[in-house]
Amino acid sequence: MSNPTTTRPEKLFVSWTEYHQLIEQLALQIHRSEWQFNQIVALARGGLRVGDVLSRMFDVPLAVWFVSSYREHAGTTQGALQIGGSIASANPVLGDRVLLVDDLIDTGATLQHVLPVLPQRLPHLREVRSAVLWTKAHAPIRADYVAQALPGNPWIVQPFEVYDAAELSQPVQSGESNRKK
Repeated sequence: MSNPTTTRPEKLFVSWTEYHQLIEQLALQIHRSEWQFNQIVALARGGLRVGDVLSRMFDVPLAVWFVSSYREHAGTTQGALQIGGSIASANPVLGDRVLLVDDLIDTGATLQHVLPVLPQRLPHLREVRSAVLWTKAHAPIRADYVAQALPGNPWIVQPFEVYDAAELSQPVQSGESNRKK
């Protein structure tokens, strides 16, 4: 039997088409809930693209909060969680019913640490719900909206990761990812 700490996890390669389909599934789930929110706060970097698309689809303002834990080894190793000091938005006043968006829940650390801090940053906040594309099986916390609950804990290789330093050993091709499926 192999040691789980040394075994290389399986990988889930996601194409741009699949990525956008997941965002659309997430949007449909949010829409069907009939919850009325007036602000999206995207956790950057992972939630930035998801938040942008949802902001356009629901026609609500987008704010960005920089949160980082996967910085080492071209974003493949989780380190200490760093939470940015402010939430950036073009609007002078952020909404009071916030959809907090990220790409995935892996260990749950980001959501567990950010949710209690959000009311401190937005004292006028009345309600917050969370949305992610993926939740891994081992995650101890769940988002309110999840496009895909994974039965295992694969390393998710998102389509834009071809631009990460570790992946630049091969030339980037236009269109779909140059990764083997």
